[in-house]
Formats: sequence, C-alpha cells, structure tokens
Amino acid sequence: MNSEELKRAGLKATLPRLRILQILEASDTRHLTAEEVYRQLLDAGEEVGLATVYRVMTQFEMAGLVRRHHFEGDRAVFELNESGHHDHMVCTACGKVLEFFDQTLENRQLQIAAERGFHITDHSLSLYGTCKGMQEKGVCSLEGQGS
Repeated sequence: MNSEELKRAGLKATLPRLRILQILEASDTRHLTAEEVYRQLLDAGEEVGLATVYRVMTQFEMAGLVRRHHFEGDRAVFELNESGHHDHMVCTACGKVLEFFDQTLENRQLQIAAERGFHITDHSLSLYGTCKGMQEKGVCSLEGQGS
C-alpha cells in the first residue's frame, strides 16, 4: 500500500502512517498489537509515540485498512484487511493465531441463518484451545504458521 491508497482511504500520507503500514505489510506475524508495532518502530530508530501508534491503528480500522480482534481478553491485535474472509484458531497456551477458511462451515452458518429468517451481514468465528505441541511437549506447534 502506498500514499495514494492512503489518500483514497481518506487519510493523509504522513510519515508515521506510512511507517506503520510498512511494518504491517512486512511482518511475518499477521496479527500485531499496537505495542508490537511501536517496538518495531523504536527498533528502526523511528521517533513515534505509543499514543500515535494507537491513534493511527484506530484510523486505519475506521478506514477499513485493518481489522481489530480481541482474541485474548482486552488485548487487541490488528491485521491488514486484505485477505478476504477467514476465521481464527487461537492457542490459549502459546498465544499463536492460525487463520483458516472452511466453505462447509460458511455454508452451514448461512443455512442456519436462513432457517431462522436472519440475514448475515458479517460474522467472526474464533476457536480457542491448545495447539498439539503445547498439549504434548509444552512447545508451540504453530510456530511459523500464524499469529
């Protein structure tokens, strides 16, 4: 994403916004907290305050550039809104988040809604549990697969 795309989203292309966007795009981890973004900015020598990161992430969310999730209580994580609909599995032991899509689940949800005369405009499905590695060895088995 570049400055023109930010402008189309109704946002000025300021340096903090561009840097934060670069971090979100370049990250191997798809779900980042504002604090993790802030730490990466500091590591890169950027002089941006944590309050600015929170403000920019909220602006990105309102513009539809990122999605906010609350997987672990009050801790919000953000992901770029670019990969279409998907659901999440969250390991409550290691904190990793794995994205998945299952057409059978999607169809069943639509069927249940239709049977009840309900029109779905959006939905979110998050499954919470423990990854196989944490269950068996106390070591995350999702490393490199998500988050």
